[in-house]
Amino acid sequence: MQDYLNKILVGDSLSLMKEMPDNCIDCAITSPPYFNLRSYSVENQIGNEETPEQYVNKLVEVFHELKRILKPEGTFWLNIGDTWNGSKKGNTEVNKHKRIQQNVCFEKKLWEGAKRKDLIGIPWMLGFALRNDGWYIRNDIIWHRPNAFPKTAPDRLSPSYEHVFLLTKSPDYYFNTEEAFEPTVDGKGKRRMRDVWEVNSGKGYGTCVAPFPEKLIEPMIKLGCPEGGVVFDPFMGSGTTGLVALKNNRDFIGLELNEQYVKEANERIETSTTPT
Repeated sequence: MQDYLNKILVGDSLSLMKEMPDNCIDCAITSPPYFNLRSYSVENQIGNEETPEQYVNKLVEVFHELKRILKPEGTFWLNIGDTWNGSKKGNTEVNKHKRIQQNVCFEKKLWEGAKRKDLIGIPWMLGFALRNDGWYIRNDIIWHRPNAFPKTAPDRLSPSYEHVFLLTKSPDYYFNTEEAFEPTVDGKGKRRMRDVWEVNSGKGYGTCVAPFPEKLIEPMIKLGCPEGGVVFDPFMGSGTTGLVALKNNRDFIGLELNEQYVKEANERIETSTTPT
């Protein structure tokens, strides 16, 4: 395990996890590429499947392997967003170029399982599939993003939240109850932490345009990973999970398919954790 600690490995997450030993990580925190939403400029990336079912099945396969390397008392924090059934509208050459520049999957696929413009329900499709694969769903945390960029669709409200599932591989697991309290509304005491977390979206770092904010990751680590434990992220992106783990006296292991992301994440972690 020492060869893995505090490193980001480059490659396909499923293939790399198969090389890791059983029961070797204390906590997993990740946000996989969302369905049919963004291109990360790498071949065979997750998120470009033809249907939501294919996308969900692929993630179930990935997280089944994650379950093997997670300790019996381990926790898994999964951030996942939703999307609407694709539309061919607006794919002019001008819009197409603009969307390429923004790393957006401009080839929006229409899924036959829902009407055009339907909200698909990806988070709970995945949540139920993971439950069927043996995971315990312990919480559905709503990540409320006050600074969410407003959408321009004229006939629906602008989304400002995403889901974070707390999953475990067994009914008894590590959970630091002492960290599960927050200030009361009047500020005069403490109360049990609620399942709606208000945290601004993270700012882009390098070429990664959708990084985790540190304030979102910190409570997950404090609640779900003992000090000195190992935090794992199979879709490392900009490296926030690893950075916050180190800042809170935990080790990390990261996997990432995009080599440029890995380079930038390593630079970010080294810069942010090196004593001045």
